Amino acid sequence: MPQITVDYSDRLADTFDRPGFATAVHEAVVTIAAATPQACKTRFRRTEDTVVGPDTEGHAVVHVGIGLLAGRTEETRDRLAEAVLALLGRYLKPAGALTVHLSAEIRDLDPSYRSA
Repeated sequence: MPQITVDYSDRLADTFDRPGFATAVHEAVVTIAAATPQACKTRFRRTEDTVVGPDTEGHAVVHVGIGLLAGRTEETRDRLAEAVLALLGRYLKPAGALTVHLSAEIRDLDPSYRSA
């Protein structure tokens, strides 16, 4: 915990500093949600196809999902989501004429979550 997953359009591969973003997100999760640094795990999933509304061209998407152990307040989850969106602005460079759609979701992990 936390489990961090970043889905991003392949069109952003050359403009997204993923290692820098992961490091910054880990720091935010530690500061805002009281996680431990060694527990932070981030994986990036590059998506080839992105469709926004009726368009397949001119758009890119980045969605960050963070799963935390239960017990964080709604305010904490909101603060973390806002911090993640702000960090995307720092680590994702302009992508030409693409419209980039950013989103973040902070959720509780299922009680069955285990880690080894």
